[in-house]
Amino acid sequence: QLQASGGGSVQPGGSLRLSCAASGFAFSSVWMYWVRRAPGEDVEWVANISPDGSTTYYEESVNGRFTVSRSNAQNTLYLQMNTLKPEDTALYYCARDCNILGVYAFCSRRGQGTLVTVSS
Repeated sequence: QLQASGGGSVQPGGSLRLSCAASGFAFSSVWMYWVRRAPGEDVEWVANISPDGSTTYYEESVNGRFTVSRSNAQNTLYLQMNTLKPEDTALYYCARDCNILGVYAFCSRRGQGTLVTVSS
C-alpha cells in the first residue's frame, strides 16, 4: 500500500514536502517513483530513487527544484519541492514498478495521490 500526503495550496516560489508511507512489500528493495497528473493530462514521471537512496533521477522541468529521498527504516518516501511554479499543479502519487517512456510514467502500483496547487 502507498499513501501520499503533504499536498496543499502554495504561491509561486513556495515550497512543500510530500511524504509517502509504504507498507505490505519490501520497500527497501525496490526503486520508488514520484509521478503526477495535471488536470486533463496523462501521468507524468517526476523523479525516482534507487533502493539504497544513492541514485536519483529527475524529469528535466523539476531538476534542481525537487529532491527525492527515502527512509528505509521508516518505509517512507519523500519529495521536497522548492521554487514551485503554477505548472507544478497536479495530483502527486508515489509509485513502484514503473516504466518511463519520455516524460510519461506507466506504473503497476500507485497509491492515492495528494493534491498540490500552485497559484497566486
